[in-house]
Amino acid sequence: MRRIVFGKLLIAFLAVGATGFAVQAALHSFWVTIAASLAISIVLAFMGASSVGVRLDDIIQFADRIAQGDLSARINHANKDELDRVAVSLNHTAERLREEFAIVERGRRELETLLNSMQDAVIAISQHGRVQWVNQRMNRILNQHPRIGGGVAETIRDPDFLAAVREAAETCTVQVVRSTTIVPGRFHQVTAAPLPGGGVMAVLRDLTKTERTEKMRRDFIANVSHELRTPLTSIQGYTETLLDSLPEADGSREFLEIIRKNASRMSRLTEDLLTLARVESGEHHFDREAVSPAELLADAMQSFEPMARATGIALEVKNEVERPVKADPEAIHQIFANLIDNAMKYGATGGKVVVGARPVGDFAEFYVQDFGGGIGFEHLPRLFERFYRVDKARSRESGGTGLGLAIAKHIVLAHRGTIRAESELNHGSSFIFTLPYAEGENAR
Repeated sequence: MRRIVFGKLLIAFLAVGATGFAVQAALHSFWVTIAASLAISIVLAFMGASSVGVRLDDIIQFADRIAQGDLSARINHANKDELDRVAVSLNHTAERLREEFAIVERGRRELETLLNSMQDAVIAISQHGRVQWVNQRMNRILNQHPRIGGGVAETIRDPDFLAAVREAAETCTVQVVRSTTIVPGRFHQVTAAPLPGGGVMAVLRDLTKTERTEKMRRDFIANVSHELRTPLTSIQGYTETLLDSLPEADGSREFLEIIRKNASRMSRLTEDLLTLARVESGEHHFDREAVSPAELLADAMQSFEPMARATGIALEVKNEVERPVKADPEAIHQIFANLIDNAMKYGATGGKVVVGARPVGDFAEFYVQDFGGGIGFEHLPRLFERFYRVDKARSRESGGTGLGLAIAKHIVLAHRGTIRAESELNHGSSFIFTLPYAEGENAR
């Protein structure tokens, strides 16, 4: 009996042992599987990370090449993941940049060709006063190649040119000056214009031939006018002598009056031609001094008030300026004489002429206003040209020379002022000119 019981217990113990060994074997197999899977995952992750790193390096190299101006750079892509979509987008952007840059470059070459074909010299200057670009004409007139990136004063030392460039850069306005020292013996007109984003573009136009032609014209007019003065004076003198010696009923008086009238008109014309030639050439010297606008207006009134009363025209003065201006009183009187005389001739139907002054910024603005028939707008741009007439028949009738407004314009310009006309048909006309204030000086 005991043997049977012991045998069953032994069998049961062996069974339990066998089961334990089986469980242990199963656990060992499980951990081996886990370890193998983890190892495989690590290897795959490392391989994936290495692939992403390589592709990121490609993107970085692409960005570096684009930054250096190589717009042909592209990123290779074969996978269909997020990085692949980024690569496609960057390649598309690079292609668009290449196309846009090609358009810009083509435009730049066309502009450069155009500027190089110009007869005017062109120079581009940075906001720091450095030479950025010059055209071929500039190289030729300077007999040297300006150093790109060098100071503009190293290339062109002319003070008027440098002042115009500086003024254009500081005020963002176009400046126009004349220079005679950029190239010795030649005249240049310098136009300096501000560039968007800073800097200045200066254009130099050679006016040497024009200046020489103008000088020949002025000299010819001055010489002819001067030579005509003596015979015209003789004709006038002898005509007046004959008129004084003939009785009133003599029929020849009519012819002598015609001779005297035309000789007088020719004499005025020669005087105006001489004056215009001197003013245009800069040979006329102006004695500019500090003078009050009230004195200039009073002088004009004193000269024309008797004539205004005789013709039934009311002459009115309006002065709103107290500060003195820098001017030559005799020259300004000549301007007023021309303007008031015209206003009384052509604006007499209005019955009134107003002469005045008002402050406008750093200038005093003088004006002569009539209330007559006015001037058509098509004539306004040409009023200050020599010999230009709005009504030719009426101008000859009134004895005008056609040079008064041209003389007035050049006198005002010599005073560093401006002159213009404003008019409307049937509403009168205003002729307006400006004179700078005399800073730091007292009016006499």
